[in-house]
Amino acid sequence: MNLQAIRAIYLFEMARAWRTLMQSLIAPVISTSLYFVVFGAAIGHRITEVSGVGYGAFIVPGLIMLSLLTHSISTASFGIYFPRFAGTIYEVLSAPVSYVEILASYVGAAATKSLILALVILGTATFFVPMRIDHPLWMVLFLVLTAITFSLFGFIIGIWADSFEKLQLVPLLIVTPLTFLGGSFYSIDMLPPFWQKVTLLNPVVYLISGFRWSFYSIADVNVAVSLAMTLAFLLACLGIVAWMFKTGYRLRP
Repeated sequence: MNLQAIRAIYLFEMARAWRTLMQSLIAPVISTSLYFVVFGAAIGHRITEVSGVGYGAFIVPGLIMLSLLTHSISTASFGIYFPRFAGTIYEVLSAPVSYVEILASYVGAAATKSLILALVILGTATFFVPMRIDHPLWMVLFLVLTAITFSLFGFIIGIWADSFEKLQLVPLLIVTPLTFLGGSFYSIDMLPPFWQKVTLLNPVVYLISGFRWSFYSIADVNVAVSLAMTLAFLLACLGIVAWMFKTGYRLRP
């Protein structure tokens, strides 16, 4: 494996994040702070606790997961789409770099940037609400697995898209609604029985539930099921990427 090539592409992508610091880091932190202000003021007075946890603290894992999912997808998809759009991808393809190494570079950089954002938002949340982390190792595991999984998903979108409109189609119309309806701001136990069953069809529920369990030891579904669903999604994304490379659905514009 060409580790030097992986390192070069990885560092280039990381450098692009620092050049766009306002968009990559500051804007998501401001948006998350507004969520705390709006939801804390509008809902916090009506719902003081959820499963024994203050409402403000309860929504922290959901807010982190919301930012992590959207940022992982957008960063990875744009990172591979723009070189295809600009034609600079040929410089990478002409180098002695395999598709696996290209995948590791772009996905690794996107996952790293998403993890940094998640940790910054976690630190920001401590200024708004008192919170605790009961299972820090599990929290890190869910963060890393989710960041890698959705960075892979974003990479797939970046290869599939042939326009900037398609690049935003899946995150805006599918991922963001699923995240809002996946228990980011409420427990699914608060829903009527019928809608509880419908909500369990949403894969994001399992991600948020497992991540929230690592904070407060409370979950809408069993943590083992959450971990299994996360791994299943990761393997599914890897399978799709492998199929794309094998069938010729490659990186060229």
